[in-house]
Amino acid sequence: MANEELKRTIKDMVIAGKGILAADESVSTATKRLASINVESTEETRRQYRNLILTAPGIGKYICGVIMFEETLYQKTDDGVSFPQHLKNAGVVPGIKVDGGLADFNDKGEQYTKGLDGLGDRLEKYKKAGARFTKWRAVYSISDNAPSQELINKNAADLAKYAKICQEHGLAPIVEPEVLIDGAHSIQKCHEATEKVLKEVFRALKKENVAIGLCILKPSMVISGKQAENRAGVDEVAKRTVEVLKKTVPEELPSINFLSGGQGPEEATQHLNRMHTLGIELPWYVSFSYARALQEPALKAWQGRQENLKKGQKAFLKRAKLNSLATMGKYREEMEKEE
Repeated sequence: MANEELKRTIKDMVIAGKGILAADESVSTATKRLASINVESTEETRRQYRNLILTAPGIGKYICGVIMFEETLYQKTDDGVSFPQHLKNAGVVPGIKVDGGLADFNDKGEQYTKGLDGLGDRLEKYKKAGARFTKWRAVYSISDNAPSQELINKNAADLAKYAKICQEHGLAPIVEPEVLIDGAHSIQKCHEATEKVLKEVFRALKKENVAIGLCILKPSMVISGKQAENRAGVDEVAKRTVEVLKKTVPEELPSINFLSGGQGPEEATQHLNRMHTLGIELPWYVSFSYARALQEPALKAWQGRQENLKKGQKAFLKRAKLNSLATMGKYREEMEKEE
């Protein structure tokens, strides 16, 4: 029974030209986003922010699923419809972030993700509220002594346990191992770290007997650190990312939906598009699951004002459309200027 549910969810989330919107910012992250437009963060202003994005007319044309934060799962649109129900009506699959955030792992400054305790009970509650898929994020920083093998192993084991529990409850898991962009490291360093991380993640998933064909991978791209000198260009990022994925990701995985991870909106779209124009056959669907890279222009246009709602939604839909085109290798830079 759970298997049939999972198959239906994966079918509804792996659709050519569509991607997943990450709208699962924690309260502290949502507070930072709202502060960028001088809006105080309250439960109501966060609801308005979610409403701006999730009720954009025609969202289902480019977006197949939305990852929500727990608070959002129980909130409503301006019209009084619960967000999961609204998304369902729009032909979009509602999902939820289920990890418990980060905690210190060792004295090197590395962090692991909490949240396995009581996960099954929470999943049943989220399912009743309308969620059909889940997400769990693990993070890896790059430095001279990180990511450590101990952290790579710990995160992989926990991601696999999470995925297994979700599948047992009929919820499709998104597995998110994020190699952080923070730092001055070279693209080579990121390449090596990402390869190690993904190898261990899939080894752990197999060990836990997770059905790989009923999971989605949300990885970071192979990219230079944000503070690096001579950061690698679009071509190199696309080529190295595809190279690492081909080496580490089983072909039965249905979809890879990249996180933007601190990239700017245009940069994230360019990289995704280039992966589809390299002339390399990709055995999985390769798409996006962006947060800031989809929402930032909308936030700037909206400014927290009701009269700017349509303007903000237009900015969001433009980015969603450009990323949709990028999943087919049809994005061009001059499109950024077109209205």
